[in-house]
Amino acid sequence: MRIGTECAGPLADLWKRAQWNMITSTSNQKVKRIVQLNKKAGERKKEGVFAAEGIKMFLEAPEGYVEEVYVSENFLMLLESQEDDGRGVREKLEENGYETVSGEVFAKMSDTQSPQGILCVVRQRRYALENMLKGDRPPLFLVLENLQDPGNLGTVLRSGEAAGADGIVMSRDTVDIYNPKVIRATMGSVYRMPFCYVEDLEDAIGQMKQAGTEVFAAHLEGKKSYDQCDYRKASAFLIGNEGNGLTERVSQLADVRIRIPMEGKVESLNAAVAASLLAFEAARQRRG
Repeated sequence: MRIGTECAGPLADLWKRAQWNMITSTSNQKVKRIVQLNKKAGERKKEGVFAAEGIKMFLEAPEGYVEEVYVSENFLMLLESQEDDGRGVREKLEENGYETVSGEVFAKMSDTQSPQGILCVVRQRRYALENMLKGDRPPLFLVLENLQDPGNLGTVLRSGEAAGADGIVMSRDTVDIYNPKVIRATMGSVYRMPFCYVEDLEDAIGQMKQAGTEVFAAHLEGKKSYDQCDYRKASAFLIGNEGNGLTERVSQLADVRIRIPMEGKVESLNAAVAASLLAFEAARQRRG
């Protein structure tokens, strides 16, 4: 299928606009900006936005938070062939507006090896710990100290949402939540799960304890198995750095140190796996 007057159907107008306004140069300033947003946390923080790539991330982006949308010419061709399956994407493109780029340009803008052909620039959300502590039910928090792996952080957000957690609290040295790899790993949970970075993690834990939250540290020296504690009340799980675990100062702030029993020669679990196990144990108890 060629791009041009032969295109008909629901995307005929899209094609017409695409041909007149398509970005075909990788030196275009808009293209360079997207590349910088993907690469540099400082740029994301300065502008208060981030790039979210893929159909799912575009469709689930909150209404009113999408600032720009870019699609490749091949993506528009795919939409034409999808008919009913692409209706939701077409409608949201019309609502938000978009810019078309050549395949080569989109490959430059993309942070993935096999791009789907659509990305959007989304405004960052801001949450405060004080507000996260206020709720109609006993809250459940995942507290992360210095996590560095983007995939781990993204998985923690996704698991936290699935388990019904009320918020993710992170030390300032934790990887940037708007890193493209984190965004992909959240599979949309970044749009819905409240989170905040805190300058002083010890002070934040103190605030949670003052609000009546019991704090549990996932620790190799834990005396209790993780399934022997009651998480139906306000609870927070402390999860440490992938290589070093929790610092001693932070782990000492816990009310209880808990461990995850393991067979074989395994000494510890991936931080995201540990956080997921704890969050879903809390969810199981709360369902009961």
